[in-house]
Amino acid sequence: MFSGIIAAVGRISRIERAKGGLRLDIAAGRLGLRDVAVGDSISVNGACLTVVKRAKESISVDVSRETLRCTTGLERSGEVNLEKALRLSDRLDGHLVLGHVDGVGKVTKFERAGANRLLRVRAPASLARYIARKGSIAVQGVSLTVNAVRGAEFEVNLIPHTLAVTTLKSLRAGDRVNLEIDPLARYAERLLRRR
Repeated sequence: MFSGIIAAVGRISRIERAKGGLRLDIAAGRLGLRDVAVGDSISVNGACLTVVKRAKESISVDVSRETLRCTTGLERSGEVNLEKALRLSDRLDGHLVLGHVDGVGKVTKFERAGANRLLRVRAPASLARYIARKGSIAVQGVSLTVNAVRGAEFEVNLIPHTLAVTTLKSLRAGDRVNLEIDPLARYAERLLRRR
């Protein structure tokens, strides 16, 4: 489980075809790997992946075909948002993020709004009902507050700090992004459906 507060921007430096998917080598940037061991979970652009190898400044993770099918951005070299799994004693500054990407959205607008940026994303229709104004959503693993919802599109405001410490600053209209809805919405719907 994660909080959606990105600890570092890393870089996928090597991609190797593996049985059943890919193995990625990721330069960890400022993540700090002293307390990371093989078997630990790391969020990479919002996808919970298991560390299978650790070096001084990098990790390796395996990505299954299923994960590749329901995410974007893990099949090519480039910058990625990284976060270590939460400990029970950690502060929860974002929201509970499972690292289970629910779908891929499409950026429809990314523009300046003073010192901030307005990000509008079209979510898959199957996820739209879970997205609520003033609710939480993870975009590329980043915990964000939804400011507006119109049909399957939602808007978030990105402050300068978020832009400085995540990969979101590089987004453009047309880009695809990993989305994870707030898990509480998923459970609430299931409970209501059983009635």
